[in-house]
Amino acid sequence: MNIAVIFAGGSGLRMHTKSKPKQFLDLNGKPIIIYTLELFDNHPEIDAIVVACIESWIPYLQKQLNKFEITKVVRIVPGGATGQDSIYKGLCAAEEYAAGQETTVLIHDGVRPLIHEETITDNIRKVEECGSCVTCVPATETFIVRQADDTLEIPTRDHSFIARAPQSFRLTDIISSHRKALAEGRHDFIDSCTMMSYYGYKIGTVMGPMENIKITTPTDFFVLRAMIEVHENQQIFGL
Repeated sequence: MNIAVIFAGGSGLRMHTKSKPKQFLDLNGKPIIIYTLELFDNHPEIDAIVVACIESWIPYLQKQLNKFEITKVVRIVPGGATGQDSIYKGLCAAEEYAAGQETTVLIHDGVRPLIHEETITDNIRKVEECGSCVTCVPATETFIVRQADDTLEIPTRDHSFIARAPQSFRLTDIISSHRKALAEGRHDFIDSCTMMSYYGYKIGTVMGPMENIKITTPTDFFVLRAMIEVHENQQIFGL
């Protein structure tokens, strides 16, 4: 079984929106999160979707799911205090739904709507191959890492990637890592692949599209609007 766990529990302070969290901003009459959910809802190998959402916005999300005929969402759970906590709540709901079946989970941001069907397929295949994976894009600029002694490490660009999403795992492995973190009182892992690496899992990589950005700032929103227009033109003109 393959379950997408979509987390949309953030309020989007960097977007400077007042009326709506960023995941519910409309673009051409459709909320950003619906663009994201459609990718997984339409994928033939995704069996179910779980969403972790801001609790007060769950009724609105349910209305949007009905309006846009998103049929694979099987659970909507309230988000947590951190991204890590929201993901854990989503994983628990996925565990309940899977009911002991061997399951791959694809963890994805609700505000990352520019992946391709191929990216989802590649994540599923990579987990079958090695158990864990993170979607990446090549580093296009030089990284500089400041060490504890104030010296600088500059990794070569050929060996540097930018981690994005989906980040995909065997459900039993990722939920076990979350429970270890909770037992240790840790709620500060920046993302799932960081947590899994910390607990000793080897992470495979999947190369995704460069446009697979997270819609975090107003600039990102304008990029998304431009990319949606490009995709629509491709459909109309067969480009």
